[in-house]
Amino acid sequence: MALMRLLVAIVLTSALLGLTGCTGSEPESRPTPTAPTTTAAPSPPPTAEPQPRPKVGACYDLAYQEALSPTTHQDPVACASDHTSLTYDVATLPEVQSGHLLAVDSSRVQEAVAKTCRARFAAYVGGTLVQRRLSLLRPVWFTPTLREADRGANWLRCDLVALSGDGELARLTTGPKGRPEAYALCGTAQPGTKDFSRVLCRDAHSWRAVSTVDLSGKQYPGERAAKDKAAGPCKQQGESHASDPLNYQWGSEVPTRDQWEAGTTWATCWVPD
Repeated sequence: MALMRLLVAIVLTSALLGLTGCTGSEPESRPTPTAPTTTAAPSPPPTAEPQPRPKVGACYDLAYQEALSPTTHQDPVACASDHTSLTYDVATLPEVQSGHLLAVDSSRVQEAVAKTCRARFAAYVGGTLVQRRLSLLRPVWFTPTLREADRGANWLRCDLVALSGDGELARLTTGPKGRPEAYALCGTAQPGTKDFSRVLCRDAHSWRAVSTVDLSGKQYPGERAAKDKAAGPCKQQGESHASDPLNYQWGSEVPTRDQWEAGTTWATCWVPD
């Protein structure tokens, strides 16, 4: 379970991406921040009743670290009030494989939960693959605790959250179903600079993510090779979005090895906005 939650943290923590910024020429390497430490939510006391099966459409006011925990016991809130999390799917845990009962915290169960929630996230959010990649919407998932599972709880819960800055969740003020563009990805400064932070485009920003570049191959290509492949397409984006073709800026982000292994196999192109 620890490995699976680490991969969730890698996907959710967008500040880990390797950044480069350019002004019409070669990208310049920048340092990569350190990932935040995650902590698991505590199990309920032995006398507590297992929480009921979650409901699709329920809203929660989760903090960033709570969204990274494998379990949660937050009560739902009214969706008309402030909330940071929306349950878009609830399914049944895969309890048995090859005739063996599986523990809820086993790697096989957690991998199956992640696969289910990622697949149903795409169906719920809609839009194109590129639109989803260029949004700050992310799937997270929760299961019962070991104690609750032993007492018969067998559900998995898929939630949708939106990032805002480094280590923060945004308020879900606009219905995300079928509208990934409502949570589009922008930046507070040129990617790779000290003032850069990823924010929703509805907030104050000066740069916008405009396209992605697929990085071929099954193995991680390395930072330099990824930057080299992204440079041409991202430079073209800078030229096409500039009012003066002789004076333009562009930036690119490429995944780290950990992000690649977690499924981020593309680079992102940025232009001033």
